[in-house]
Amino acid sequence: MAEVDLVSEFARPAGVARWAEVMAGFATRQGAQGRRVVLITSGGTKVPLEARPVRFLDNFSSGRRGATSAEAFLAAGYGVLFLYRARSAFPYAHRFPPQTWLSALRPSGPVQSGMLSLEAEEKALPGFAEALRSYQEAEAAGTFLAVEFTTLADYLHLLQAAAQALNPLGPSAMFYLAAAVSDFYVPVSEMPEHKIQSSGGPLQITMKMVPKMLSPLVKDWAPKAFIISFKLETDPSIVISRARNALEIYQHQVVVANILESIQSFVVIVTKDSETKLLLSEEEVEKGMVIEEKIVDNVQSRHTAFICDKN
Repeated sequence: MAEVDLVSEFARPAGVARWAEVMAGFATRQGAQGRRVVLITSGGTKVPLEARPVRFLDNFSSGRRGATSAEAFLAAGYGVLFLYRARSAFPYAHRFPPQTWLSALRPSGPVQSGMLSLEAEEKALPGFAEALRSYQEAEAAGTFLAVEFTTLADYLHLLQAAAQALNPLGPSAMFYLAAAVSDFYVPVSEMPEHKIQSSGGPLQITMKMVPKMLSPLVKDWAPKAFIISFKLETDPSIVISRARNALEIYQHQVVVANILESIQSFVVIVTKDSETKLLLSEEEVEKGMVIEEKIVDNVQSRHTAFICDKN
């Protein structure tokens, strides 16, 4: 899909130009330091059904996979550009929802010179100090940049801007496309202006197919980058063939294939000439390991081989 088509189908949201500059600056700094950069897309996309939207088409994605993967990539030394759905899981913070720390944290004394001191029992927030330290270290080092989207249009334009920012990095750039992007949308020209009234009876909506961004990403926006897409199915009998079909159509490097019922414990890394099964054992689950650690370790090794081959 050419740039002109993207603009005509999906109005360019306010703020995209500013974020494009921020992302380009981030990529330039990481490249100057010799660091690999991964763009992680995370969370679902929201599709409005009205021009002044009250109702939306959404999906179940929490963004947990993207957030957890971001932590693993930071630990592996990557610069991480995190393109995430507003209010979806955020790296490090997703392990500690407000209901846990609201009851665990307590003021340790009066506010002095504008400083608020808090305390908590370690067992009440296990891992909290380590997570806080890891996030603040990444922030201080300038290796993490979070960019928020809400709607499908936000996502598509920001993805294009991010790809163009990372394109100068060549094979050192990785795209880890974990966001659950809607397959359908209602064109602005076909939306009712105001809230759809329930008094009108049963609702029938005709939706268009969302253009697949993998094609321009691979061919035009970042043709030298290492690109990983995700394929989620509910039918185990078709997931590998669907993954292979995507590789054939879009000519990118990796598809992470997974089944809904085992999404947190089992995936298959599919490439042009291989299938690698990654499974969490019961022992690993008990130790607190997550499948994203195995995914990131695997694709990081493949990225290294990809860079060596290109160079």
